[in-house]
Amino acid sequence: MKSTGIVRKMDELGRIVIPMEIRNKFGISEKDEIEIYVDGSNIVLKKCEHGCIFCGNRKNLIEYSGKLICNECLKNIVQLKNKE
Repeated sequence: MKSTGIVRKMDELGRIVIPMEIRNKFGISEKDEIEIYVDGSNIVLKKCEHGCIFCGNRKNLIEYSGKLICNECLKNIVQLKNKE
């Protein structure tokens, strides 16, 4: 891991501010979701990138009932439905 040299204090509610330079570098905007991981003794923050609920693919997604499905999995579902 590379240190940025930036240090922030946590507030009373456990919040920290991610510096604008880092947000810009990773394309993080207001209201974006951030995933939080633990890796040994490290806390890792990652911009949440949603993918297909079946295969995890992040391209050519269609939203159905609040869930994301890629075109390939959608085709497989249609094929299964047609076999019934």
